[in-house]
Amino acid sequence: MTLIDRLNNGDHFALTSGIQLTEVGEGYARAEMTVGEQHLNAAGVCQGGAIYTLADLSFAAVTNNNPNVTLGISNTITFLHSAHLGDRLTALCTATYDHHRLPYCDIKVTNQNGQLIAVMTGLAYRTSKQLTINN
Repeated sequence: MTLIDRLNNGDHFALTSGIQLTEVGEGYARAEMTVGEQHLNAAGVCQGGAIYTLADLSFAAVTNNNPNVTLGISNTITFLHSAHLGDRLTALCTATYDHHRLPYCDIKVTNQNGQLIAVMTGLAYRTSKQLTINN
């Protein structure tokens, strides 16, 4: 099982939200989703939690692309534009500082037109528990 398979199938919240990892490489990962009715808030735009979950899945892929289970411990997200029904959103996470215990990443969420929807930073903690994947 690859890291993409493990996270796409093992993160049940992201899976039921229609979010999928599409690419994972050394120091970066991409996740995507299409905004559906289930993602809309009472104002008729995409719920911030859905955008956060999209960004968080790409963050999980970057920080867990190593032998140890790594868990997010701090995230800050800023919403810059609304996403609307039918928008195709992409989160691109890049490792800013790949510390052996506390990796730090930057995540940008854009729509199908390249418009910046949100930016997020994430700090994670690498545990001593081994992550079981086959790359």
